[in-house]
Amino acid sequence: MARRPGAPAAYGEDFSFVSPLVKYLLFFFNMLFWVISMVMVAVGVYARLMKHAEAALACLAVDPAILLIVVGILMFLLTFCGCIGSLRENICLLQTFSLCLTIVFLLQLAAGVLGFIFSDKARGKVSEIINNAIVHYRDDLDLQNLIDFGQKKFGCCGGISYKDWSLNMYFNCSEDNPSRERCSVPYSCCLPTPNQAVINTMCGQGMQALDYLEASKVIYTNGCIDRLVNWIHSNLFVLGGVALGLAIPQLVGILLSMILVSQIKDQIKLQLYNQQHRADPWY
Repeated sequence: MARRPGAPAAYGEDFSFVSPLVKYLLFFFNMLFWVISMVMVAVGVYARLMKHAEAALACLAVDPAILLIVVGILMFLLTFCGCIGSLRENICLLQTFSLCLTIVFLLQLAAGVLGFIFSDKARGKVSEIINNAIVHYRDDLDLQNLIDFGQKKFGCCGGISYKDWSLNMYFNCSEDNPSRERCSVPYSCCLPTPNQAVINTMCGQGMQALDYLEASKVIYTNGCIDRLVNWIHSNLFVLGGVALGLAIPQLVGILLSMILVSQIKDQIKLQLYNQQHRADPWY
């Protein structure tokens, strides 16, 4: 039967604007990160439970376990919206997913731009974090291992200089400090010794009492902040690649969710049109 002039083109009953490729690609995309988020939460909870409570509470601000749990939960909720929204073709969940992912992407972009513009303030914040980590060096095993790794990796000691270790109550140089590590620095500050079979954990004994020239024969005297800044400057392309690698999945998720929402809306319009004109003689 002839179609009414000006009416939309006729589609079969089985026709759908929703592309299975877009739908299931978005679903499996979110499923992958959903699994990753659960692993992150599990690892964070396990690491948290394995710690001594009093040591963990002393440095919550820099606790990697807490960071893993928080990021994992947020990623879990976000990918949940993406998974269920794509599978059930739910516009509300898909728009929530797209909006939240856009906000996360913009926040990361703003943080990078602000960090570049206010590099001096960012440097001061990093210095504050490092000094706080030095204070709690002996209170948290994960933090201790992280600091030791960083000092050995970058060949540095302390924040600005090796004397920053006086901020720690065990390494403090004051006369009334009864610690056996008084005026010392961690072993990770020590210069590597060739063919050393056993690590000398007491190699930093009394190093803070020495001047820079004498101490430099045994330990790294440069602070980690300057070394970190130099490393960033020399690895800008690598860091840019990492940033791009983090941004691409977010942009793909935003794009797929927007395409799917548009297709679902078109499908709803088609269904409404079919319902309204099913009895028309030209339908």
